[in-house]
Amino acid sequence: MGVPDPLHARGLYVSLGGLPILRDVGVSVAEGEAVALLGGNGSGKSTLIRTVMGLVPHQEGTVELFGHPLDDFHDWQRIGYVPQHSAVAVANATVREIVASGRLAHRGPFQWLRRADHAAIDHALDLVGLAGRSGWPFSTLSGGQKQRALIARALASQPELLVMDEPLAGVDLHSQGGLAELLSRLADDGLALLVVLHELGPMESVLHRSVTLCDGRVVDPEHPGAHECWQPVDESGASLVGLADPIPGAAS
Repeated sequence: MGVPDPLHARGLYVSLGGLPILRDVGVSVAEGEAVALLGGNGSGKSTLIRTVMGLVPHQEGTVELFGHPLDDFHDWQRIGYVPQHSAVAVANATVREIVASGRLAHRGPFQWLRRADHAAIDHALDLVGLAGRSGWPFSTLSGGQKQRALIARALASQPELLVMDEPLAGVDLHSQGGLAELLSRLADDGLALLVVLHELGPMESVLHRSVTLCDGRVVDPEHPGAHECWQPVDESGASLVGLADPIPGAAS
């Protein structure tokens, strides 16, 4: 029997507030593979990420992490999660304190950091090039530096799968190139990657393949009509995603 994929999800249906968001969606990431999750605003990308991480419930379908059903999976230190830096609001925390929080899965609450924890934190800071800024307040960093700090937090858990929600959002072009270079090195070292992106951009050379979502479904990006539903909106500009095609069995 081969090694199970770090992530294998299939047939996912997700409804939020009675509205269908994902319809029969599947995504997988093999060991050492880098996969992009593409789509416009409202396509369901972030919902899919949060679903496979167990943060949003699904009404139908299955999620397996390293061969274990989501409900039975407990080895969360094997997965690093990187949210958008704009979603992280901290007042006075330093970069090192942010990164140190990535070690929580390896120790109980209110326990002192051990030597192994400090070593993992130092290594993560060094990997992302922030060792010299570990004492800086996180809030004072640039967008690119904040994203590096959040990647370091995820790497501090020494994961086998790194899941990132739009790591290039709000980051200048120069920093985007630096982040792509960093992720390329991590992928070359065998870390499995699932990256949410609006477009491939500087990440194109890092990735092995991509999955494109449109209106909550996986679509062929080469299909002639795919671009027409990249970001469906009504006359007021509000998203139309989830306003049709109700999910069987979903809450109304």
